Amino acid sequence: MAGEPHRIVVVGAGFGGLEAIHHLKGATVEITLVDQRNHHIFQPLLYQVATASLATSEIAWPIRQLMRGRPEVTTLLGEVCAVDTTGRQVRLKDGASLGYDTLIIATGARHAYFGHDEWEPHAPGLKTIEDATTIRRRILIAFEKAEREADPALRDALLTFVIVGAGPTGVELAGTIAELARDTLAPDFRHIDTHKARVVLIEAGPRVLAGYPDDLSDYTRQSLQGLGVEVVLGAAVTACTAEGVVYGGTSLPARTIVWAAGVRASPAAEWLGVPADRNGRIIVEPDLTVPGHPEIFAIGDTVSLAGLDGKPVPGIAPAAKQAGIYVARAIRARLAGEPAPAPFRYKHQGSLAQIGKNRAVIDFGWIKLRGSLAWWIWGIAHIYFLISVRSRLSVALSWLWIHTRNQRGARLITQGGEGDDSPIERT
Repeated sequence: MAGEPHRIVVVGAGFGGLEAIHHLKGATVEITLVDQRNHHIFQPLLYQVATASLATSEIAWPIRQLMRGRPEVTTLLGEVCAVDTTGRQVRLKDGASLGYDTLIIATGARHAYFGHDEWEPHAPGLKTIEDATTIRRRILIAFEKAEREADPALRDALLTFVIVGAGPTGVELAGTIAELARDTLAPDFRHIDTHKARVVLIEAGPRVLAGYPDDLSDYTRQSLQGLGVEVVLGAAVTACTAEGVVYGGTSLPARTIVWAAGVRASPAAEWLGVPADRNGRIIVEPDLTVPGHPEIFAIGDTVSLAGLDGKPVPGIAPAAKQAGIYVARAIRARLAGEPAPAPFRYKHQGSLAQIGKNRAVIDFGWIKLRGSLAWWIWGIAHIYFLISVRSRLSVALSWLWIHTRNQRGARLITQGGEGDDSPIERT
C-alpha cells in the first residue's frame, strides 16, 4: 500500500548491522533487528575478557538499550534458521517468520577447525562472550589446580597454555597470558611459581602476523619471546585432545588450549542457496547484494569480496562498518529513486595488534609503528571506538590499574554451563 514504510530485516547486531541501522535513521522504513544474543560485543577486546583484564560488561551492551531511541526499530531475540527468498520471509527457529522488502545479512563468523570439529571441546575459539568466559575459567582453574597438584608432570601440563594460530588474536592472547602469569598471579600462590608457566604459540605458517610487513612480524615474534612465549612456526597442529596437542610430530601435554587459527562463516549461504567460498562466505556482487537477489545485502565476516588490490576484504570491524554505511546509502538511494552508489570500495585504515604492556604494532601503510608509542595509539583508538562514555572510562581505568599495579580485577572463575566437559574441569 502506498505510503507504508519500507520493511527492512537486519540479521545480526554486530558492527555491520548496527552501522547500517545507524545510517538509516530518518528514512521512511520499519526495521526489525534480530540476533540470537541480546548484546552487541566489541570483539577487538574480547581477548581481554578471556585473559581477565576486562569484565564482560565493559565490552558488551544490551541491544535494546542501543536501540531505545529508535522507535522505528524493533529488536527481537531469536535464531534464524532459513530464508524464503521467494516469499521474502526470514524463518526463525521457534517457528516465527519475519517479512521483508529488503534483507541485510550481517551474521558474522565462527572459528573453524579445518575438518576437525571434534577438537572444539578441547580448544575453544574466541568469538562470543561465552567463549571468552570459558577460556578465562580454564586459564584460572589451571593455576588453581596446579597449586594443589603433587605430580610434577601433571602440574607442568596444567601450567602449559597453548594458543593455536599466530594472527592478531593469537598474538594478543599469548602476550597477555604470559603477563598474567608473570606479573599478576605471581604473588598470589604459595606452592607454584607462576613464572614457570609455559605459553606456547603454534603457527603453521612461516611467521606471526602474516598480514603485516616482515619487520613488524619479526618485532612481534621477538617481543613475544621476550615475554617468555615459546613461538613455534611452520608446524601445523595435527591432534588436539584433553591431554594436549600434537604439532610437527611433537606431542605437548597441555590442559589449556585456545584456538585462534581460522574462521568459518555463518550458514547464511545455505539459507539463501547461493554460491560460497571454501570458508562458507557468500560471494557477493560489487554492490554487496547477493547474486540473483538485489533485495538482499550481505556484509561483514559472512561475505567474500575482493578489494581494490585484488585481496579479499578482511573480516575486521572497520570493513564491516564501512559496508554497513554503504548498504544504508544504497537503500536510501533506492527509496528516493536515485542512482545507486558506485560499487563498494573498502578503505583500509590500518592494522593494529597489541603484544603486551607497552608493546604493540601498527601498520597504517604509509607509516609503521612499534613499541610503546604504538601501544598508546592502540589503546586510545580502542577506547575511542567503544560505544558508551561509561565503557570508555571503565576500560581506561582498568588499563591504568593494570599498567601501574599489574592487577587484573576480572579474575573471576564463573561456573560452567550444564554439560560443560572442559578438559580443565575434568583434570
